[in-house]
Amino acid sequence: MKSTSSHISHFTSHIQHITMSILIKNGRVITATDDYVADVYIEGEIIKAIGANLKIQADQEIDAKGKLVMPGGIDPHVHLDMPFMGTYSSDNYETGTRAALFGGTTTVIDFILQTQGKSLQSALQEWKGRSDNNAVGDYSFHMAVTDFNEETKKEIQHFIEVEGITSFKTFMAYKGALMIDDRQMVGLMQEVKKHGGLINVHATNGDMIDFLIAKHKSEGKLSPLYHYLSQPEVTEAEASSRFADLADYTGCPGYIVHLTCEGALNAVRFATRRNQHVFVETCIQYLILDASLYEQNFEGAKWVMSPPLREKKDQETLWAGLNQGLVNVVATDHCPFMWEQKLMGKDDFSKIPNGHPAIENRMELLFSEGVNKGRITLNKYVEVASTNAAKIFGMFPKKGTIAIGSDADIVIFDPNEKHTLSAKTHHMNVDYSGYEGWEVKGKVKTVLLRGQVVIDNNECKVSKGYGQFVKRNKVAGKI
Repeated sequence: MKSTSSHISHFTSHIQHITMSILIKNGRVITATDDYVADVYIEGEIIKAIGANLKIQADQEIDAKGKLVMPGGIDPHVHLDMPFMGTYSSDNYETGTRAALFGGTTTVIDFILQTQGKSLQSALQEWKGRSDNNAVGDYSFHMAVTDFNEETKKEIQHFIEVEGITSFKTFMAYKGALMIDDRQMVGLMQEVKKHGGLINVHATNGDMIDFLIAKHKSEGKLSPLYHYLSQPEVTEAEASSRFADLADYTGCPGYIVHLTCEGALNAVRFATRRNQHVFVETCIQYLILDASLYEQNFEGAKWVMSPPLREKKDQETLWAGLNQGLVNVVATDHCPFMWEQKLMGKDDFSKIPNGHPAIENRMELLFSEGVNKGRITLNKYVEVASTNAAKIFGMFPKKGTIAIGSDADIVIFDPNEKHTLSAKTHHMNVDYSGYEGWEVKGKVKTVLLRGQVVIDNNECKVSKGYGQFVKRNKVAGKI
């Protein structure tokens, strides 16, 4: 009998949790399309009512007067606990998704990497082993296909229709480990299109980059600067153009990840002349950092990532691209490594693990550098930090907006609070910051995920296991 009563008490506590109600009062609600002052009433995990001066009793009231109330951020490009160059990225699902929540990002999409010679399903099981019951925030997966063949082809429909994984990543670089050739790319595109999915691409010319790496190394040029000089703009522009051509030929929706430069964006511009829409993502670092950082001797290893940081003129192009609707998403490509891991390449730039930490900084940096400096509007900010990713990747309107029936993933944001970014105060599991000492105007104050306050007063209120896997819908290929 004792076990029955404990079962009942567990059941009733679960009921109490899901019927918990919260009323956010007097906030300035910002979505991709709206800007108004209202109250937002939340019951269980979803938004139940929005209106001026709602006369509703709630279990908890939050006064958001003078603050912005926005949908939780969505970062569709992260690498948590990722195997790379004989080591692993230093944020796991617990530390990485928790850090994301502190920065106002409530959902991330990570990349599963297929091992060449093995099935997609075996890769999924490997990643689930790292993610299941470990995430603090919500997450989903892209499936990176590194070995497309007749067996892999048979798995695509299952991933889209059963697993809810609707996007498939391809690499046009990293030969021998991740890269597929154009023949495989076309075959994959045709299969993915047939079943309602989308292709993501790392669009850089791997053969040309490998040639330049070997050339620089043979000349004894081994500092981080030569990581940058081994990936000139043409390597990205050429691959972006080729990818757009293949996507146009197959009719498959295509999405270029971490686009960095004018030449690559011009390839996308050119594609619009034949009425094609290629989705484009850039990352926060490419909007605000530049290649001069590689000149700081080995310190430049902090910013060794692929593609590398570019020039000032490329930053101008990317900000313009956001406002022109050519650049749809601002992500991070968060792939942190401890300084000790970066030192693996102290005598050879090609051995520096690629990636930098930004999952926690994206929303505040984009607001400070974008909205506060007049480069983008508040509505554009929400669109590129949350809504477009939700639409492109089949999560909208469950995620990515503040609307009745949507998940109550909400950020309460003080647009005026100034603070300084530092490794001493961030929550990412990495011992340096790519933005050390950067003064930011605008701060995440309170974060709700599925109707529960998860961040408040710079404290995380939930533990690992609260984050849920988000199954995604087939994609329309339009936003």
